[in-house]
Amino acid sequence: MWDPSEELAALRAADLYRQPRRIDVAGPTEAWVDGRRCTVFCSNDYLGLAQHPSVVEAFTAAAQRDGVGSGAAHLITGHRREHEALEEELAEFLGRDRVLLFSTGYMANMGVIDALASSGDGVFQDRLNHASLLDGARLSGAKRIRYRHADAEHLRMRLGAEAVARRLVVTDGVFSMDGDLAPLPAISQLAAEHDATLIVDDAHGIGVIGKQGRGVLEYYGLAQQQVPLLIGTLGKGLGTFGAFVAGPAPVVEYLVQKARTFMFTTAQPPAVAAATRASLQLVRTESWRRDKLQTLIARFRRGAEQLGLPLMASQTPIQPLLVGEAQRALRLGEQLMAAGMLVTPIRPPTVPPGSARLRITFSAEHSEEQVDRLLDAFERLKLADSA
Repeated sequence: MWDPSEELAALRAADLYRQPRRIDVAGPTEAWVDGRRCTVFCSNDYLGLAQHPSVVEAFTAAAQRDGVGSGAAHLITGHRREHEALEEELAEFLGRDRVLLFSTGYMANMGVIDALASSGDGVFQDRLNHASLLDGARLSGAKRIRYRHADAEHLRMRLGAEAVARRLVVTDGVFSMDGDLAPLPAISQLAAEHDATLIVDDAHGIGVIGKQGRGVLEYYGLAQQQVPLLIGTLGKGLGTFGAFVAGPAPVVEYLVQKARTFMFTTAQPPAVAAATRASLQLVRTESWRRDKLQTLIARFRRGAEQLGLPLMASQTPIQPLLVGEAQRALRLGEQLMAAGMLVTPIRPPTVPPGSARLRITFSAEHSEEQVDRLLDAFERLKLADSA
């Protein structure tokens, strides 16, 4: 039997070894970690809905009625009333013909690309796309073509240079490690010019970006005609779990028949769908959460600029602080933890070598005082580093 001990030792030596830390929730933005209470600045619960009373109540009521599991795939006995209602409500909210639920975002991305592309086709992807999008292209057997990050002109060149049968252009909407937005108007135009199907994974935008929380497409004013396929997750802005693809009814129906990650896995518990319906209602009615997020982001960026911190260009709740080497990122993360702040260091292969960072994220449940304490902690770290 193969022994991975040497490879594990190499990961440790390179400061690239990972292991989960047990988190005991102490509040919407607070947790106990290794016996220490700290403020969490690395969650994707951007609107603070994961613990919202009405979301929890909806989950609990549905679990008492329907149980805690769906029991089967959607195409067997797993598709319940709550799933169907959530699909319809998401479709109406996003202005799409139809929505199809997936059990996870990773499965949605892999399943959609694998279903729509095959050998002889070309999948054109931003170099900083999420791993699940890259893996979907690999699984499909199509030719994988990468273009420079957020570079529409480079995409234009790649689209014109490749002789493939069918073209898919795939991009994140909000890039999860950089926090910036894809230039979707230009990409959409290029996709139309080259008869390519455009797929946007807006995992970090749904609920958070746009006046109504409809994501990056709302921000840019793009509809289904310009961006046919929209993929989103439910475990970030909506605070629950699962994912969906939204688009033209015939394409979604094709995915029902062909997306293996939909066909051959257990449906999410109906109680999760019920909780998501409650959180979607909060997204619709409580725009103050998005407004507060922008206030917190602006406050943090002003303070970071005054401290000379090397923040990357982002106006989203994802605020990456570029560090460089993995060892330094780990050390800074440990120092922040000692100060009562949980910020997870991000290292290769999640980001390119030499671009390790502290990925700071904000929630509508954070207070201005918590943001100021984070800035104070960074100010002390900066003084310590320069001493």
